[in-house]
Amino acid sequence: MRLRRSSIHRIVTPNSQSDWLFVLPGLLLVLLLGLPLLALFLRAANPDFLNYATSETALAALKLSLVTSLISLAISLLIGTPLAYILARWEFSGRAALELLIDLPVVLPPSVAGLALLIAFGRRGLFGSWLSALGIQLPFTTAAVVIAQTFVSAPLFVRSARIGFAAIDPQLEEAAHVEGATQVQMFTQVMFPLAGRALISGAILAWTRALGEFGATILFAGNLEGVTQTMPLAIYLGFERNLDVAVVLSVVLVLVSLILLGVMRKLDESQPR
Repeated sequence: MRLRRSSIHRIVTPNSQSDWLFVLPGLLLVLLLGLPLLALFLRAANPDFLNYATSETALAALKLSLVTSLISLAISLLIGTPLAYILARWEFSGRAALELLIDLPVVLPPSVAGLALLIAFGRRGLFGSWLSALGIQLPFTTAAVVIAQTFVSAPLFVRSARIGFAAIDPQLEEAAHVEGATQVQMFTQVMFPLAGRALISGAILAWTRALGEFGATILFAGNLEGVTQTMPLAIYLGFERNLDVAVVLSVVLVLVSLILLGVMRKLDESQPR
């Protein structure tokens, strides 16, 4: 028997004992997710909130996080979009292995990512001597923060963009070729606009991941205030120096994440079913 997807969503309320078998486990998860966030906001609700939010440490960490995460996002868009298109539309040997390599950082522990970056690009790393010969020092610099953020966040964008490109009807691509469109014209005027929602969603996911990056950053870039200390690192340091600043920065990150997730939800709701 084949079931058709209905365009009408049925709204039901629990009216029997069996229905509560679904409600109670879900309620426990909601409480597990919601109560810590509620506690965080209640802890931050004090008259000195603005003072802590505008402190030198908080503003420096916020500025650095925004600058580095936006640079990381720009890099992901620039080099990740063509790669996502290739993975979605081209057939070639080794594509499965390449997709596995791209997806690996998504599930890789951040500490492992940071250690790998340090071993590869550190002063005594595999490629560190070559970089030193060129006068380039990456570890414990702002550039290291950008590299760490890109390493862990770019795969999220590529994954989303790849799905968006793969969902486009191949007949549209063939029609563009028949009309004489070049590969570049077909990509910029046909494929890119049609995959726009997926690209925006992927960009938001990548930016959010870059903002929240901690493990790879602290191992590869360190925790130097004004140089490599992003908001997550400032939160970590706040446990030892100033817990109120850590709480305020945590609230800021939660609010930013909520806004970005809200934008993604609106995009998903506006997409035709």
